[in-house]
Amino acid sequence: MNKKPFFSRFIGKTTFTHLALIFVCVFAMLPIATTILISFKTQAEIVRKPPVVFPCDTETSKFTWSECRWAVEGYQRVLAPKPKEGTLFGWELTGNMINTYIPNSFMYASITAVTVSILASLAGFAFSRFKFRGHDALLAGVMAITGVPLLTNILALYQMAVKMRKGLPFFDDRFFLIFVYLGFFMPISVWILKGFFDAIPPELEEASIIDGTTRVGALFRITMPLALPGMASVFLLTFVNVWNEFIVSYLLVSKNEFKPAMFGLYDFLSQNVINMQVLAAACILIAGPIVILFFFTRKTFFRAMAEGAVKG
Repeated sequence: MNKKPFFSRFIGKTTFTHLALIFVCVFAMLPIATTILISFKTQAEIVRKPPVVFPCDTETSKFTWSECRWAVEGYQRVLAPKPKEGTLFGWELTGNMINTYIPNSFMYASITAVTVSILASLAGFAFSRFKFRGHDALLAGVMAITGVPLLTNILALYQMAVKMRKGLPFFDDRFFLIFVYLGFFMPISVWILKGFFDAIPPELEEASIIDGTTRVGALFRITMPLALPGMASVFLLTFVNVWNEFIVSYLLVSKNEFKPAMFGLYDFLSQNVINMQVLAAACILIAGPIVILFFFTRKTFFRAMAEGAVKG
């Protein structure tokens, strides 16, 4: 029996792999493309039968690219622009999504991601470099906490928030929510950054100390810069997870003016069940900041993930 040459078999496997990846990408991008198209349609075009992908039909042809109609009704309902004198463009955006919910999510995600990155880097460095009493037990405890879902603690957290809201005059739902996020995302971040610090040779710090640098100086001048890819990956993962979180913020925050973007989407869903273009526009506006963030940081993020996989 004649066997196919290795080159032919390699080309066949590569072609199959490429086709499989293309199929997976198209399948993953289909809901996103559908949401974008719906956000630029009118309600009549959405419920039209038979449905059309692009509203580009005319009286003489079914598809004319130059005649495509892109409606912004959904974005107008979400952004609610109103004329106002003295502004840069002569109008302002008055929608709750852009004025309240998205800024709240940005605040929660930014503060949590920055704080987690700093504290987890210090804890990861301590676990990596020092052997103290209870080191292994504490590290195992951190790992065990990582496997506990946040929803299993939601009842206890809700009761804590109710009692603290009644008993503490300075209690703020926003700070309580940020502390909850810190406690949930900190353990896995400590493990990720510990792996990065384990891969950095401690001899670099020892050489710096011999040259006259203190232990803290060696940490911030030598070790931290080398661990920046890991800190960046922790920041991005925490930011995205906080941005996309809904149920905890929905239950623990009592005032609507403190609610995040996901609650805003839920609010739009309750008010616009049949107005799909409004929901689609709200989804695009919520996903936009995350897409932009990953677009500018994708190289750092993927490099950090690759280095962490190899070094770990």
